[in-house]
Amino acid sequence: MPSVFTVEVENQTIATADGDVDLLELDAGTDKPIELIGMGIYVTSEVQEAQEEWVRCRVIRGHTTTGNGTTTTPQPCTLGDSAAGFTAKVYGATIASAGTPTNLKSFGFNVRAGYEIFYPEECGFITTGASLLVVRMMAALADVASVNMTFWVRELP
Repeated sequence: MPSVFTVEVENQTIATADGDVDLLELDAGTDKPIELIGMGIYVTSEVQEAQEEWVRCRVIRGHTTTGNGTTTTPQPCTLGDSAAGFTAKVYGATIASAGTPTNLKSFGFNVRAGYEIFYPEECGFITTGASLLVVRMMAALADVASVNMTFWVRELP
């Protein structure tokens, strides 16, 4: 039976000099496909009218070289579920690279509104093996921001 996990980061500072960053990097375990089924990205620092901006992001599958994000332990949504078989990293200023990346989704969000989405059944983004799945911020922010992020990942049997 599939298990659902959250990958969460609280109060992460995104500096203006960071440029492209991987907000999330997922590396599936051996013979255990994973599916990104939802995400929430929220700017929690105070935003003044002059600081309001749109953030461009993309979901990408296919990189094979991991970036330098912080390894984070995925947490099971169901009490008593076993540990995740996949590896998760958050906020990598050195982005994942190499391989044959494929852009799966491009989106943007306003820093005041944040972004939250859950994908319908069979509409999430699946990866397996050595093919990384990343959620990448595609350009530097004009102003420093603090963000909270939660990603929901289904691990398939």
